[in-house]
Amino acid sequence: MKTLTKEMQEAITPSMALGLLKEGNKRFVNNLKVNRNLLQQANETSDGQHPMAVILSCIDSRTSAELIFDQGLGDIFSIRIAGNIINEDILGSMEFACKVAGSKIIVVLGHTKCGAVRGACDHVEMGNLTALLTKIRPAVDDELTTTENRNSANGVFVEKVSAINVKRTVKSIVERSPILKEMIEKGEIALVGGTHDITTGEVIFYHNTITVNAASVNGL
Repeated sequence: MKTLTKEMQEAITPSMALGLLKEGNKRFVNNLKVNRNLLQQANETSDGQHPMAVILSCIDSRTSAELIFDQGLGDIFSIRIAGNIINEDILGSMEFACKVAGSKIIVVLGHTKCGAVRGACDHVEMGNLTALLTKIRPAVDDELTTTENRNSANGVFVEKVSAINVKRTVKSIVERSPILKEMIEKGEIALVGGTHDITTGEVIFYHNTITVNAASVNGL
Protein backbone atom coordinates (compact mmCIF):
# COMPACT_ATOMS: atom_id res chain seq x y z
CA MET A 1 0.00 0.00 0.00
CA LYS A 2 1.50 3.30 -1.10
CA THR A 3 1.99 6.20 1.28
CA LEU A 4 -0.32 9.09 0.48
CA THR A 5 1.34 11.97 -1.34
CA LYS A 6 -0.08 15.43 -1.90
CA GLU A 7 -0.90 14.51 -5.50
CA MET A 8 -2.70 11.33 -4.43
CA GLN A 9 -4.63 13.19 -1.72
CA GLU A 10 -5.73 15.90 -4.15
CA ALA A 11 -7.07 13.24 -6.54
CA ILE A 12 -9.29 11.73 -3.84
CA THR A 13 -12.88 13.02 -3.75
CA PRO A 14 -15.00 12.97 -0.59
CA SER A 15 -16.97 9.99 -1.89
CA MET A 16 -13.75 8.16 -2.77
CA ALA A 17 -12.44 8.78 0.75
CA LEU A 18 -15.60 7.26 2.22
CA GLY A 19 -15.23 4.30 -0.12
CA LEU A 20 -11.62 3.75 0.95
CA LEU A 21 -12.69 3.73 4.60
CA LYS A 22 -15.47 1.24 3.86
CA GLU A 23 -13.05 -1.02 1.98
CA GLY A 24 -10.58 -0.82 4.85
CA ASN A 25 -13.23 -1.75 7.39
CA LYS A 26 -14.28 -4.70 5.25
CA ARG A 27 -10.68 -5.93 5.28
CA PHE A 28 -10.56 -5.52 9.06
CA VAL A 29 -13.77 -7.48 9.57
CA ASN A 30 -12.47 -10.27 7.33
CA ASN A 31 -8.98 -10.23 8.90
CA LEU A 32 -7.37 -9.33 5.57
CA LYS A 33 -5.12 -6.48 6.65
CA VAL A 34 -3.01 -4.93 3.90
CA ASN A 35 0.70 -5.62 4.28
CA ARG A 36 2.45 -2.30 4.97
CA ASN A 37 6.02 -1.32 5.66
CA LEU A 38 5.29 1.08 8.52
CA LEU A 39 8.92 2.09 8.94
CA GLN A 40 9.05 3.02 5.28
CA GLN A 41 5.82 5.01 5.67
CA ALA A 42 7.32 6.79 8.67
CA ASN A 43 10.31 7.79 6.55
CA GLU A 44 8.15 8.82 3.59
CA THR A 45 5.94 11.05 5.73
CA SER A 46 8.78 12.60 7.73
CA ASP A 47 8.78 15.73 5.57
CA GLY A 48 4.99 16.12 5.38
CA GLN A 49 1.64 14.40 5.77
CA HIS A 50 -1.39 14.27 3.49
CA PRO A 51 -4.16 12.31 5.26
CA MET A 52 -7.40 11.75 3.36
CA ALA A 53 -9.72 11.66 6.40
CA VAL A 54 -10.37 12.92 9.90
CA ILE A 55 -11.90 10.41 12.32
CA LEU A 56 -13.42 11.62 15.59
CA SER A 57 -13.85 8.56 17.77
CA CYS A 58 -13.91 7.47 21.40
CA ILE A 59 -10.84 6.74 23.53
CA ASP A 60 -12.11 3.18 24.03
CA SER A 61 -9.16 0.81 23.65
CA ARG A 62 -11.08 -1.32 21.15
CA THR A 63 -11.81 1.47 18.66
CA SER A 64 -8.50 2.50 17.10
CA ALA A 65 -9.47 4.14 13.81
CA GLU A 66 -6.22 3.12 12.10
CA LEU A 67 -6.98 -0.53 12.86
CA ILE A 68 -10.71 -0.74 12.20
CA PHE A 69 -10.32 1.09 8.86
CA ASP A 70 -7.01 -0.68 8.05
CA GLN A 71 -5.08 2.52 7.39
CA GLY A 72 -1.37 3.19 7.60
CA LEU A 73 0.85 6.01 8.78
CA GLY A 74 -0.08 9.31 7.16
CA ASP A 75 -3.52 8.14 5.97
CA ILE A 76 -5.87 9.62 8.59
CA PHE A 77 -6.03 12.20 11.35
CA SER A 78 -7.30 10.45 14.47
CA ILE A 79 -9.07 12.51 17.14
CA ARG A 80 -10.05 10.53 20.21
CA ILE A 81 -12.05 11.61 23.24
CA ALA A 82 -14.49 9.80 25.52
CA GLY A 83 -17.95 9.74 23.97
CA ASN A 84 -16.70 11.21 20.66
CA ILE A 85 -17.92 14.63 21.76
CA ILE A 86 -17.11 17.95 20.11
CA ASN A 87 -15.52 21.05 21.60
CA GLU A 88 -13.68 24.15 20.40
CA ASP A 89 -10.27 22.49 20.35
CA ILE A 90 -11.53 19.53 18.34
CA LEU A 91 -13.27 21.85 15.87
CA GLY A 92 -10.03 23.75 15.43
CA SER A 93 -8.20 20.48 14.82
CA MET A 94 -10.75 19.51 12.17
CA GLU A 95 -10.46 22.90 10.49
CA PHE A 96 -6.69 22.46 10.32
CA ALA A 97 -7.01 18.92 8.97
CA CYS A 98 -9.40 19.89 6.19
CA LYS A 99 -8.64 23.51 5.31
CA VAL A 100 -4.88 23.41 5.75
CA ALA A 101 -3.83 19.77 5.41
CA GLY A 102 -6.35 18.79 2.72
CA SER A 103 -8.38 15.95 4.24
CA LYS A 104 -11.52 15.08 2.27
CA ILE A 105 -13.89 13.61 4.85
CA ILE A 106 -14.77 13.91 8.54
CA VAL A 107 -16.20 10.84 10.24
CA VAL A 108 -17.84 11.03 13.66
CA LEU A 109 -17.56 7.47 14.91
CA GLY A 110 -19.43 6.14 17.91
CA HIS A 111 -19.29 2.55 19.10
CA THR A 112 -21.45 -0.03 20.81
CA LYS A 113 -21.37 -0.45 24.59
CA CYS A 114 -19.74 2.98 25.04
CA GLY A 115 -18.75 3.62 28.65
CA ALA A 116 -19.13 7.38 28.33
CA VAL A 117 -22.65 7.05 26.96
CA ARG A 118 -23.49 4.57 29.70
CA GLY A 119 -22.19 7.05 32.26
CA ALA A 120 -24.33 9.82 30.83
CA CYS A 121 -27.38 7.54 30.94
CA ASP A 122 -26.68 6.90 34.63
CA HIS A 123 -26.05 10.57 35.45
CA VAL A 124 -22.55 9.76 36.71
CA GLU A 125 -20.69 12.60 38.41
CA MET A 126 -16.98 12.26 39.06
CA GLY A 127 -14.39 15.03 38.95
CA ASN A 128 -13.71 16.43 35.50
CA LEU A 129 -15.66 13.59 33.93
CA THR A 130 -18.85 15.32 35.06
CA ALA A 131 -18.37 18.17 32.56
CA LEU A 132 -17.60 15.76 29.72
CA LEU A 133 -20.68 13.64 30.35
CA THR A 134 -22.79 16.80 30.46
CA LYS A 135 -22.05 17.16 26.73
CA ILE A 136 -23.64 13.75 26.10
CA ARG A 137 -26.68 14.34 28.31
CA PRO A 138 -28.71 16.11 25.55
CA ALA A 139 -28.58 12.87 23.55
CA VAL A 140 -30.04 11.03 26.56
CA ASP A 141 -32.84 13.61 26.80
CA ASP A 142 -33.48 13.41 23.05
CA GLU A 143 -34.14 9.65 23.19
CA LEU A 144 -37.91 9.66 23.69
CA THR A 145 -38.91 6.15 22.62
CA THR A 146 -37.83 4.55 25.92
CA THR A 147 -40.08 5.36 28.85
CA GLU A 148 -38.79 2.86 31.43
CA ASN A 149 -35.33 1.69 32.51
CA ARG A 150 -33.61 4.73 31.04
CA ASN A 151 -30.20 3.69 32.35
CA SER A 152 -27.10 1.72 31.36
CA ALA A 153 -28.73 -1.58 32.32
CA ASN A 154 -30.94 -1.17 29.26
CA GLY A 155 -28.61 -2.00 26.37
CA VAL A 156 -31.09 -1.02 23.68
CA PHE A 157 -31.55 2.38 25.27
CA VAL A 158 -27.78 2.90 25.48
CA GLU A 159 -27.31 2.16 21.77
CA LYS A 160 -30.14 4.52 20.81
CA VAL A 161 -28.54 7.29 22.86
CA SER A 162 -25.15 6.55 21.30
CA ALA A 163 -26.56 6.93 17.78
CA ILE A 164 -28.27 10.20 18.72
CA ASN A 165 -25.02 11.44 20.25
CA VAL A 166 -23.18 10.82 16.97
CA LYS A 167 -25.84 12.63 14.96
CA ARG A 168 -25.85 15.56 17.38
CA THR A 169 -22.08 15.85 17.00
CA VAL A 170 -22.36 15.85 13.21
CA LYS A 171 -24.95 18.62 13.41
CA SER A 172 -22.86 20.59 15.89
CA ILE A 173 -19.82 20.53 13.60
CA VAL A 174 -21.81 22.21 10.83
CA GLU A 175 -23.41 24.71 13.20
CA ARG A 176 -20.23 25.68 15.03
CA SER A 177 -17.66 25.80 12.23
CA PRO A 178 -18.33 28.24 9.38
CA ILE A 179 -15.10 27.05 7.76
CA LEU A 180 -16.15 23.40 7.62
CA LYS A 181 -19.73 24.29 6.69
CA GLU A 182 -18.52 26.25 3.67
CA MET A 183 -16.24 23.40 2.59
CA ILE A 184 -19.15 20.95 2.86
CA GLU A 185 -21.45 23.22 0.86
CA LYS A 186 -18.80 23.51 -1.86
CA GLY A 187 -18.41 19.73 -1.98
CA GLU A 188 -14.78 19.95 -0.90
CA ILE A 189 -15.29 17.64 2.06
CA ALA A 190 -17.89 15.20 3.36
CA LEU A 191 -19.17 14.81 6.91
CA VAL A 192 -20.71 11.54 8.05
CA GLY A 193 -21.59 9.73 11.27
CA GLY A 194 -21.35 6.04 12.02
CA THR A 195 -21.07 3.36 14.67
CA HIS A 196 -18.43 0.71 15.19
CA ASP A 197 -19.73 -2.61 16.52
CA ILE A 198 -17.02 -3.71 18.94
CA THR A 199 -18.21 -7.33 18.73
CA THR A 200 -18.10 -7.77 14.95
CA GLY A 201 -15.72 -4.94 14.05
CA GLU A 202 -18.13 -3.64 11.42
CA VAL A 203 -18.72 0.08 10.94
CA ILE A 204 -22.22 1.12 9.94
CA PHE A 205 -22.44 4.59 8.42
CA TYR A 206 -25.56 6.67 8.96
CA HIS A 207 -26.28 7.74 5.43
CA ASN A 208 -28.98 10.12 6.63
CA THR A 209 -26.17 12.09 8.33
CA ILE A 210 -23.99 12.40 5.25
CA THR A 211 -23.44 16.05 4.49
CA VAL A 212 -21.77 16.57 1.13
CA ASN A 213 -22.31 18.06 -2.27
CA ALA A 214 -24.63 15.61 -4.05
CA ALA A 215 -22.44 15.46 -7.14
CA SER A 216 -19.56 13.96 -5.15
CA VAL A 217 -21.48 11.01 -3.71
CA ASN A 218 -22.71 9.37 -6.90
CA GLY A 219 -22.97 5.65 -6.39
CA LEU A 220 -23.10 5.75 -2.59
